[in-house]
Amino acid sequence: MSPTSIRALLALAVVFVILATTGWTAVRPHGPADARSAAVAAWMRAAAGGRRLPDPDTATARGVARFFASLTRPQALRLAHRYPLVVGNLNGAPLALRYQANRYALVRARAEERARAEGNTLTPAGRRDAARRTERYTSLLAAHRQILAFDPSGAGRAAEVLGDLATASRVAVVVPGVGTDILTFERATKAYAAPVGMARALYRRERAAEPGARTAVIAWADYTTPRGVGLDASTANLAERGATRLEALLSALPRRQRVSLFCHSYGSVLCGVAAPGLARGQIADITVFGSPGMHVKRASQLHTTANVWAARDSGDWIEDVPHLEFAGLGHGTDPVSGKFGARVVSAKGAAGHPGYFAPRTASLTNFVHIALGRYAAVTCGGTRKPGCTSGLA
Repeated sequence: MSPTSIRALLALAVVFVILATTGWTAVRPHGPADARSAAVAAWMRAAAGGRRLPDPDTATARGVARFFASLTRPQALRLAHRYPLVVGNLNGAPLALRYQANRYALVRARAEERARAEGNTLTPAGRRDAARRTERYTSLLAAHRQILAFDPSGAGRAAEVLGDLATASRVAVVVPGVGTDILTFERATKAYAAPVGMARALYRRERAAEPGARTAVIAWADYTTPRGVGLDASTANLAERGATRLEALLSALPRRQRVSLFCHSYGSVLCGVAAPGLARGQIADITVFGSPGMHVKRASQLHTTANVWAARDSGDWIEDVPHLEFAGLGHGTDPVSGKFGARVVSAKGAAGHPGYFAPRTASLTNFVHIALGRYAAVTCGGTRKPGCTSGLA
């Protein structure tokens, strides 16, 4: 290895150590140890109509869809009520049934957290955490919300759909990064910095731009993210596990739908790892922003037919993280650099790492154009020629 590479690797290690010891590494609260595993174990012992239930870990989305199509409505609802943590997270199950199952699961989880918050078995900090989870579950139970996935285990995971996912011709999936869990899934202040706020901002602007368009947006926080900008964030281990979950989600969507991925921060590592395994032709766009890298040296190594876009605000601290990869540490070339080969778009006004979906930002406007396939309207970033939309209809 050259002296330059050694110095760069050491710099990367120093950056992650500094960030991990100066407040970026968050200690997450924990919920039930593994509620869904217990639910899956009970599910695998059950049957419906005299038949075994599909294995949630091995059944394909098509196989799950065929199974539920063979059930009567009462049979399907009975399964959703008895095993909500399975049905609510089962790719291929009818969407309406998943939404209903997750309401059942949220009601039960809220009751459990409320009892923990009001009991005397936890420390004061534990009771405060339980109270915060109670509030979060109440919010997720609002009548208009469509919760596509929910698991209270550990730090918690969730996904939410905006719009009609069943009839949409264009679907955008927001993939968040470090520090995302059930408590940070949404925010009351600076809502655009959390997955739900990102998805809502995108969906609202889509509807305003093309009221008649059949669109849906998924706020997808259904993977275990790094706890902070430390060792977990410097490797692709969690991204690889998350990529498997993202691939499973996308496999359940109709192939006629055009899907655009919007991947923030560590979420862009996940999207990079997932890209080669995603269905060619279905994924129209992969957009990364505030990215530490996509775990490849060049966009061509993603082996995707999707348009690869990249954005970074000039005030985003991620720019100072060395973009390299060696021995599993780091995530490769900077996606906004010329040698990577992505289509670089403007993020003017984003004001730092969490602000890409803030109102009146060039990044949000560009993301809307990308999601709607209006490539000619995209504002390019940087000074490279030709422009980022060259060759696109």
